[in-house]
Amino acid sequence: MIVRVVKMTFQPEAIEDFKSIFEASKDKIKAQNGCLYLSMLQDVHQPNIFFTYSYWEAEENLHAYRKSELFGSVWPRTKALFSEQPEAWSLHQHIELK
Repeated sequence: MIVRVVKMTFQPEAIEDFKSIFEASKDKIKAQNGCLYLSMLQDVHQPNIFFTYSYWEAEENLHAYRKSELFGSVWPRTKALFSEQPEAWSLHQHIELK
């Protein structure tokens, strides 16, 4: 399993636009082959910083999503709203406590 974390810093006036884009696409992203979990988080102290957090069955599923028509339509609209370069990590989960 791959855990994908993406940090995005938005122009303050673009926050609502990002939320709308995410709301409109979240179910389609979650429906992608191999996507097991999807979450969007907002920093408590810096409200223009958001993270997406997703679980993927395998790295190949994540790569397929990143090459998909859906990603090709969502990412450019999201990217236009950034005030800083995004950061992304693909991680292997070693321990999870429930």
